[in-house]
Amino acid sequence: MIKAIFWDNDGVLVDTEKLYFQATRELLLRTGVRLTEALFRQISLVEGRSAFDLARENGVSREEIEHHHEERNRRYLELLKGGVSVIDGVEETLGALRGKVALAIVTSSRREHFEAIHAGTGLLPWFDFVLTREDYVLSKPNPEPYLTALKKSGFNAEECLVVEDSPRGLASALAAGIRCLVIPNDLTRGASFTGAWRVLESCLEIPGEVLHLDRNGKEALWS
Repeated sequence: MIKAIFWDNDGVLVDTEKLYFQATRELLLRTGVRLTEALFRQISLVEGRSAFDLARENGVSREEIEHHHEERNRRYLELLKGGVSVIDGVEETLGALRGKVALAIVTSSRREHFEAIHAGTGLLPWFDFVLTREDYVLSKPNPEPYLTALKKSGFNAEECLVVEDSPRGLASALAAGIRCLVIPNDLTRGASFTGAWRVLESCLEIPGEVLHLDRNGKEALWS
């Protein structure tokens, strides 16, 4: 029986991935690196590395990279404060799941960015807890974020599901032993999601997937 669902944030709950790409591209351009969507997808969303590795490979000094990295974070925060959109179907899906399973957010976003994202979304009351980048040492694709979520929830991996949008997030969930539903966004559509439990078109399909997994006792859970 599924007792908890751990949600990625960016690209799953809120439409922020393109803003992050925009901020990163702008600051990398100052180092002479032209970041394309394809490069960003591979380095950040598949490999889980920093796009600023491209600047390092071009001979940019560590000190200069750190400066531009900090500037990128400030620029991203500025873009977020302009407002972000909730992904279609998210509120309806959370309403269908709330009270039936525990809900949590497990994100690689820094808390400062996360708080700016959700300043106006109204989504946070749906969730039992949130883990941001400051809550673990190693980020996705390392399993630590989801292992931390398992420990905090008190449930076993078999009792949980993860909802992700990227190969990096999928790898993190699988390494933690948790089944993962993937909902690709515009930047990750077409990527390889080998090992995913299901690749979905919309989060509106998630309640049905939970029902499918809860073959035993589903009437008691969903009645």
